[in-house]
Amino acid sequence: MPDVPPETAGRRRTRLGLAALLAGAGTLHFVTPTFFDELVPGWVPGDPRAWTYASGVAELGVAGLLANRRTRRLGGWAAFALLLAVYPANIWDVIEHPPTGARGVASLVRLPLQLPLLAGALDVAGVSRRRRTVKG
Repeated sequence: MPDVPPETAGRRRTRLGLAALLAGAGTLHFVTPTFFDELVPGWVPGDPRAWTYASGVAELGVAGLLANRRTRRLGGWAAFALLLAVYPANIWDVIEHPPTGARGVASLVRLPLQLPLLAGALDVAGVSRRRRTVKG
């Protein structure tokens, strides 16, 4: 197995924070699936519950990759891909549930908050914020 370069304390906090967030969200997909079923856009083919469970499994898997120091870079890329993949559904949710109630406001707030999560995932993957290059 190739050596993994040491990580900074900040990158470690980001990595473990993303892992915790995704593990919690993934678990919630199984604890409260009805909430997540309602987030699946109507234009997505198939059963919303299947998508709820599949995305929960994906979040738990990515959390595992992030939690392991040896797979952290792969976990960063996987987190970035997962967060990017669900972003259209989050936009759809804001359109479908305008920010009039608590759920609508939460949906609206989630959109800009996902941007630093995407940046954090790239940071964990080793993409430099300054130079846009891949680093260890």
